[in-house]
Amino acid sequence: MTVGTAWPGCENTHVNPLQIGSITVGSPVVLAPMAGVTNAPFRALCRRAGAAGIPEGAALPGPAPAGLYVAEMLTSRALVERTPESMRIISHDAGEAVRSVQLYGVDPATVGVATRMLVEEDLADHIDLNFGCPVPKVTRKGGGAVLPWKSELFGAIVTAAVRATEGSDVPVTVKMRMGIDAEHLTYLDAGLRAQDAGVAAVALHGRTAADHYSGTANWDAIGALKQAVTDIPVLGNGDIWSAQDALAMVAHTGCDGIVVGRGCQGRPWLFTDLVAAFAGSSVRRRPGLAQVAKTIREHAELMVTHFGDEGKALRELRKHMAWYLKGFVVGGPVRAAFGLVSSLAELDDRLAALDLDQPYPGAGAEGPRGRAGTPKVPHLPQGWLDSRDLDEELRVLLEQAELGVSGG
Repeated sequence: MTVGTAWPGCENTHVNPLQIGSITVGSPVVLAPMAGVTNAPFRALCRRAGAAGIPEGAALPGPAPAGLYVAEMLTSRALVERTPESMRIISHDAGEAVRSVQLYGVDPATVGVATRMLVEEDLADHIDLNFGCPVPKVTRKGGGAVLPWKSELFGAIVTAAVRATEGSDVPVTVKMRMGIDAEHLTYLDAGLRAQDAGVAAVALHGRTAADHYSGTANWDAIGALKQAVTDIPVLGNGDIWSAQDALAMVAHTGCDGIVVGRGCQGRPWLFTDLVAAFAGSSVRRRPGLAQVAKTIREHAELMVTHFGDEGKALRELRKHMAWYLKGFVVGGPVRAAFGLVSSLAELDDRLAALDLDQPYPGAGAEGPRGRAGTPKVPHLPQGWLDSRDLDEELRVLLEQAELGVSGG
């Protein structure tokens, strides 16, 4: 990674823009796809926050000057079948100059058809492949974070996707974990295979499937991948709760950019901090409860427009409430009530009843969201670890693996 390059009108730049194939991303910041979270409304909030982090007078390059914002994961099979949910997931609003879609798949042919569909029907400008999901419903059928163990299958899936984009400007990237567990690491081999297959970048979450979200992300692994994969950008993911964390990861690993997941839940303004920090600015957003309440209301309005159903929109918003209110003094019953809101009118009543004079609660509003849990024994198909090759019985199992999987 090179440092010290200044954007026009912006001094003390920390890193270069991120080049992903034909796409120049002005700030090397990526929103990780999260099932049930990174739909179009939440991406809009994060994208606007990122734009607010661009220093006044700075001219960040590319169609995505304030970062890349990736949609929720969807299965390649569901996309090929054009299920209503899959078509909703890939819907983008007019403000998304770079439409990023993440595909999950275990069958090279299906992944290839889905990728070709996205390209030929102009449904995406960037396609990410998911090899990082650790949830049992995915791993027990050989998908997500455990799939790269079958190295030839991994290579075939990635190659099929890249070939399906030939003749277009749509880059393919890969997001993955370190492996199944500490004894079955796959990230270095997978990174090199992805590079050889022609992907435009690889992102590594510094945890294994067994780690789930527990403990501390292994940034050393990200540095090792950066040392091994030298022809394309390497992005780091894991334990980025603040702009300082992002800068520390880049300094520690040499990675070319960062991917933020749980750290922005209930904190879309984190992207203001991240974009500003990479531009050498000390600007940081520290919203009090009144500002947070305003963001919650805006989020709700965007959700209603997106879903076209107020009840469904508010139900989908509920999961965000505890994240938004983290660190503020509101009381358990009030938090529980926010988790049950069912209409905009009810939401307005709940917000009006808050003590909105509360300032930013500092560290109490930052850090991990929800329960990180403990390490877990990954759910794997029987015999999965016996060989890195794929036998016929497992091949049949994998043909069923995409059914009923919508995220993770």
